[in-house]
Amino acid sequence: MDTPLSTYRLQLTKDFGFDDAARVVPYLKSLGVTHLYTSPFFKARPGSAHGYDVVDHRVLNPELGGEEAFARLSAALKDAGLGLILDFVPNHMAIGSDNAWWMDVLEWGQKSPRAASFDISWELLPHRQSGGVLLPVLGRPYGDALTAGEIVLKYDAAEGSFSAWYFDHRFPINPQRYSDIIKTVVSTAHAADAPAGRALLALANEHARPGLPSYAQAPALKRRLAAIEGAVPIIERGLSAYRTDHHEAGTNTLHRLLERQHYRLADWHLAISGINYRRFFDINDLAGLRVEDARTFREMHELVARLVAADQLQGLRLDHIDGLLDPMQYTQRLQQLFRSGRSGERRRSHYVLVEKILAEGEDMPAFPGVAGTTGYECLNTISRVLVNQFGRERLDALWREIDPARADFGAVLENAKLRVLDTIMASEFNVLVQLLSRIAAGHFSTRDYSTDRLREALRLYVLEFPRYRTYVTAAGSTVNDRAVMSRTIAAARRRWQGTDCDIFKFLRDALTLDLIRNGLPYSRPRVRKFALKMQQFTGPMAAKSLEDTALYRYHALLGLNEVGGEPTLPGLSVSEFHDRMVRRVRQSPHGLTATATHDTKRGEDARTRILALSEIPDLWVKCVAEWRRLNTRFVASANGKRSPGPGHEYMLYQTLIGAWALGPIDKDFVRRIEDYAIKAAREGKLETSWLNPDGDYEQGLRGFVRAILDRDQSAEFLDSFASLARRAALLGVLNSLSQLVLKATMPGVPDFYQGTETWDLSLVDPDNRRPVDFGAHQAVLAASAEPGWVELASHWTDGRIKLALTHRLLRLRKELPALFCDGTYEPVEVTGPHRDQIVAFRRSSGHNRIMVAAARHFAGRTDHGTRWPDRGWQAELSLDQRHRQGLRDALGGGGQLQSLEISELFAALPVAVLRN
Repeated sequence: MDTPLSTYRLQLTKDFGFDDAARVVPYLKSLGVTHLYTSPFFKARPGSAHGYDVVDHRVLNPELGGEEAFARLSAALKDAGLGLILDFVPNHMAIGSDNAWWMDVLEWGQKSPRAASFDISWELLPHRQSGGVLLPVLGRPYGDALTAGEIVLKYDAAEGSFSAWYFDHRFPINPQRYSDIIKTVVSTAHAADAPAGRALLALANEHARPGLPSYAQAPALKRRLAAIEGAVPIIERGLSAYRTDHHEAGTNTLHRLLERQHYRLADWHLAISGINYRRFFDINDLAGLRVEDARTFREMHELVARLVAADQLQGLRLDHIDGLLDPMQYTQRLQQLFRSGRSGERRRSHYVLVEKILAEGEDMPAFPGVAGTTGYECLNTISRVLVNQFGRERLDALWREIDPARADFGAVLENAKLRVLDTIMASEFNVLVQLLSRIAAGHFSTRDYSTDRLREALRLYVLEFPRYRTYVTAAGSTVNDRAVMSRTIAAARRRWQGTDCDIFKFLRDALTLDLIRNGLPYSRPRVRKFALKMQQFTGPMAAKSLEDTALYRYHALLGLNEVGGEPTLPGLSVSEFHDRMVRRVRQSPHGLTATATHDTKRGEDARTRILALSEIPDLWVKCVAEWRRLNTRFVASANGKRSPGPGHEYMLYQTLIGAWALGPIDKDFVRRIEDYAIKAAREGKLETSWLNPDGDYEQGLRGFVRAILDRDQSAEFLDSFASLARRAALLGVLNSLSQLVLKATMPGVPDFYQGTETWDLSLVDPDNRRPVDFGAHQAVLAASAEPGWVELASHWTDGRIKLALTHRLLRLRKELPALFCDGTYEPVEVTGPHRDQIVAFRRSSGHNRIMVAAARHFAGRTDHGTRWPDRGWQAELSLDQRHRQGLRDALGGGGQLQSLEISELFAALPVAVLRN
């Protein structure tokens, strides 16, 4: 397996395509990364800003430049000796008229060969004999849209096809209804005696019998229809029979036609409870794929296989792995694909990562051939070792004072889960309840478990479930998964208000598949389907309730509100950090170590600034009280609600600490904070939401942001805030340098998100997808052949110090590849009064070794953030003579060390990397 030494993430868009990426390759080589890691680059919906809305996995995105531009990027990478890792999306596709597979499913229903590709519960659409798909795309109730003439039947003369249109949404009509349509339009146009009319009627009569045309015959029907000379004017006139605007007969005719399709058009509000296809979270136009279907897997991976065989793709990052029905099966099939090229020869394994959130104490699942995760657990480990736990407890107390209703994070999370269950994920939950109810009805011993009681039991199970998912397969469940499910069942049962507690034994046996192993005649396919689909549900459920709801309600310390994190977990001691690194070497030494991604809640340096508030808690508490007093005049009242609410106001102050540019405030900065404030409020789903925006509350929120950032109105606040922001910025910079060194030297593959080699003060997406000035980065890199750390430290605000340190660390990794890929990890003892403020460890491989030291908790060394740290560190690395011998500075001049005292090692920087 080709293991990267480092990766650099680029976001590709129509404004930054393959050729733009190729122009950046020389800079990436100079910086020292070994692999380019890109956002998805297969054909996506036109204008996609991110690439995750793929419509065809078999085609390179033409908006990025297509095949020719990709070939140029591939050549540039090969010339530079860089590999390529693709962010691949196996879980879902964008649906609509751009997706040929989806259009085929709408046209033919379950008779479509593509029906097996989408995760559709056909039988759950009511009043359809053969089932169908609910399409909640209408802006108002179906009847209103129909009678207003917003749904229009149209004919495509070039294709010879009929479709219903709702503005720019197209819905194909099943060809087995063409005969009725043709007869109706010819009659309405009074064209039965015209030559074209006779030809049309002959074609209609030929296909008038039920079941005609078949799927295979339909293309010929369309071609013959399109070829009838003079047919278009007749059809266009005759389609007036289906006009619905103020035309009752046309309304009834079109309605009858639509009722005979394999879909049902509906008001968008019905998505909450009625949608019957699995989505990506709650996004209606991203439909879940059944990648477990062999044909779907094969065709989805045609292009991936070709790129691998041509050695144009060296690895994959698998998006949303927990959304798949059976990730174990999928990753095993993927490795089989990689091992055989076009001629069938054996190939080495390729580098594969999974986007996987690991809960506290959860080990990486044993996915075949997977090197590790994308690194969120490492991000949170670094944050928790940098945070000052004593000061963080003072900030927790402040949060309880500011918003006592949301002081208990456990209650906040459960309320978020309830909100998500009742709205965003209600449709998917309904599917699971119906499945479970049908299973229970399959045996006399469980027939009396009513749907309502099963719903409540399953609801309690979901509320108590502690992680993203388990990994039961058709073969059964692991010991660890059974333990998780048993604990969850026990917790749910303790909350049960009924006497029928045996319902939980039934639920447990269904989830573990024991129900079909105890000799009872339950439907094996249904039980397997329920158990595996339940696992698909808990992942999105956790993401929407924890990441996208609870973390926008609980604001004790925003730096800990991160993807894969839990904001109430305590800070880590140095020894606890070492324990995690030792486990990482053993379990997933080649997984990514990320500190920023396209999904993180804020930029990596914005996060370290906010974490630094735990080092100056008393000053922060005092300032927040002053700011709340000064800004109370800007708080609006909206429908009896304070705007912003006290929790949102406090969130904004922390957000500003992270994003503050230390210079004049411009309109762009104000707009960014405004947009973030609205997004965060909607994600929290309390005062306003995406489903039901409160315009008055949001107007008050925007007004508050504008007022406090307007010097003419808020000079006193801005002066006070700027003073504290500069302190937090300096402390944050020092934490960032430690974060960078830990990321680049601890076990794992360091991943660098675009632009983060200088200060990254971005907010959540789309703010973190803003264009990067790579030309400026290249110029700075070229101007600093060897870093002068003292000079760079004196100008830390310009970001050159971070770029220089990044470059030096990446160069070191390339000089010692075996050490960083597979080297050992050993804690290094630190002695002296300040020993707890130093994280130190040693990595070795053969005769090569490095020693790393990084500081934390800087307030005492910087006079609470007012100056660069002094040399008053009272600590020393405890190394025996054998390990001291030959050590030299790996970041600067390279001279041999005379002392291992921290005050000497940290003379210029708060970090040190030594090598033999």
